[in-house]
Amino acid sequence: MRIVIKVGTSTLAHSTGRLNIRHVEKLVKVLSDLKNAGHELILVSSGAIGMGVGKLLLPGRPADIPTKQAAAAVGQCELMYTYDKMFTEYNHTVAQLLVTAADVQDEGRRGHFEDTLFRLLELSALPVINENDTVSTEELGIGDNDTLGAIVAEAVRADLLVLLSDIDGLYTGDPHKDAGARRIDRVEELTPDILALGGERGSEMGTGGMATKLLAAQRATRAGVDMVIADGGNPELLYDILEGKPAGTYFVGKRG
Repeated sequence: MRIVIKVGTSTLAHSTGRLNIRHVEKLVKVLSDLKNAGHELILVSSGAIGMGVGKLLLPGRPADIPTKQAAAAVGQCELMYTYDKMFTEYNHTVAQLLVTAADVQDEGRRGHFEDTLFRLLELSALPVINENDTVSTEELGIGDNDTLGAIVAEAVRADLLVLLSDIDGLYTGDPHKDAGARRIDRVEELTPDILALGGERGSEMGTGGMATKLLAAQRATRAGVDMVIADGGNPELLYDILEGKPAGTYFVGKRG
């Protein structure tokens, strides 16, 4: 299978912005094993700004764009150093792709982006993609990596998009506030009622929320790509997902 996995800041880093070593080591081990099994993987990774915040010892996520971009510049180095070091231990080669909105919106540039991705997969590399937060702004950029994950999944005609998050799926209500909220295991169609279940805000260090995940599901499923929202703290759920076992919320892609 060709699988795009998006991992959020809250999975990669503690609230301090420092690397969550246990989570990242588990993630890299599972992804390496899946590659060993013959799957083609693309990792869409958040975390540059969050890890930059930690390394620069800032008190929290910056509010101004220059400081966000400075944090991203520092954090992206830390992020790729970590991936390169850990995946090398399992004999896998990573490749970094930093993209902007223009890279996926302009037809010519998007074509080059797709060609590079396909060639990296042919060479058995593991592409690690992030928005280029050092030059993008929230007003002009892609905006969040849930959306970027869906864009990548559509571009490479993936079989599956998995969003690893700090919540283990879509619920009928806010599970932090509603004790009766239940997880929805399978979504056959993204109706207005389903879309209305999206929240507005993600974690303190991240930018996404359930609303962005549902919009990503809308884009991915329209392109015929199945999508799953699952618990990022337990990457071994990827085995269950590929074996067809219940894990998170499964969104069924539309088949032509």
